[in-house]
Amino acid sequence: MHKIREKCVVLLATGCYAGYIPFAPGTFGTLIAVPLCYLLSVFGPLEGALFIAVFAGGSVWISGEAERVFNKKDSSLIVIDEMAGLLVTLFLIPWSTKSVVIGFLLFRLIDITKPFPIRRMESKLHGGWGIVGDDILAGIYANAVLRVVMRFL
Repeated sequence: MHKIREKCVVLLATGCYAGYIPFAPGTFGTLIAVPLCYLLSVFGPLEGALFIAVFAGGSVWISGEAERVFNKKDSSLIVIDEMAGLLVTLFLIPWSTKSVVIGFLLFRLIDITKPFPIRRMESKLHGGWGIVGDDILAGIYANAVLRVVMRFL
């Protein structure tokens, strides 16, 4: 039973093994979230917020477990955090190819550059909270910037 649990943790933490792609695993992990973002787009605000809260909460637990399985702090194999971040990025944004592409690019840019206080948050929080927390904050930043960008496009 213990092995089955570990396999499930690895499957989910790596975004159905997208985290094993040898180059840009975070980018591929973010791509895996696009269908989930479409699902999010059909929910109302309350249902969408609940969906994100449950997904993010589960991501914190799964990421913490995956750190133990991989025996490495914030392993690049773990991409469920990027998935949670993209959900936050596209929350309550009207669904279109343009909004998804721009939101995706903004999220990746912010997640990679980690503007203040994202980098600090990542270093202060431990386990799953540190892995997922910085991506949630990057998603909040990207959502705010995306709203401004979409107003002008």
